[in-house]
Amino acid sequence: MSRKLLELLRDGLFLISGVAAAAFGLESFLLPNHFIDGGVTGISLLLVEVTGWQLPILLFLVNLPFLVLARVVIGQRFAYKTAIAITLLALTLLFIHFPEVTQDKLLVAVFGGFFLGSGIGLSMRGGSVLDGTEVLAIYLSRRLGVKVSDWVILINIVIFSGAAYLLSIEQALYSLLTYIVASKALDFVIDGVEEYTGVTIISRRSEEVRAALIERMGTGVTIYRGRGGYRTSEEGEDMDIIYTVITRLEINKLTGIVQGVDEKAFITMASINDTRGGMVKRKGVH
Repeated sequence: MSRKLLELLRDGLFLISGVAAAAFGLESFLLPNHFIDGGVTGISLLLVEVTGWQLPILLFLVNLPFLVLARVVIGQRFAYKTAIAITLLALTLLFIHFPEVTQDKLLVAVFGGFFLGSGIGLSMRGGSVLDGTEVLAIYLSRRLGVKVSDWVILINIVIFSGAAYLLSIEQALYSLLTYIVASKALDFVIDGVEEYTGVTIISRRSEEVRAALIERMGTGVTIYRGRGGYRTSEEGEDMDIIYTVITRLEINKLTGIVQGVDEKAFITMASINDTRGGMVKRKGVH
């Protein structure tokens, strides 16, 4: 119980820190200077310029469909945590006002993107997101077969094309710079994890770990035989080694499941640009 409580507190700290960083980037840099970002946040900022509505309301409304999609694509727990994160961000923007830091366009693009990307990255470390674009990209990739990264790029091309038409080409270019900085900051915060991650798990309780991953995550696993090689005077112990592929949004959940079964399990992760065939995720798992 104490371990689960610590994990909950850690996730909560990441989530709150992410919301604070993102809100600061939006209110102190992007909003006063009419800059936008990519993804759902960019769509909301663009709608602010077009409709004059308040950003907190638009952030919540635009993200609603992606929350429903997140429940199907990732899982119920992830969807709930993401709903909490987005609601907290909307409430923070509504009731807490940060001062404008600068009007220099280059500084706005760089530091606005940095704080916004860091906020999204911190929220992902806590098991949620502040932007539904990646959820949509994962869904489209599974349905249509194009890489997740390609869908993210395509979605943002549409957003920045809209910004160039509705605002100005210069504004769109500065906003594109904001998005690039935000993406790099996000990757830095989450240690450069790509869309897919290959995970190898070595545990003496491999059968329990395998069952937990299939039942609680719905992920496909591969089992292969291995032998411990840490002893010098005798043969190592035979054991089953588990290999699975997950999305970066599921790393936090997988680690918690494995350590809940075997705290001494050895886990290694490697970045994967894309996957083809097999089963990365099974539908209907919460």
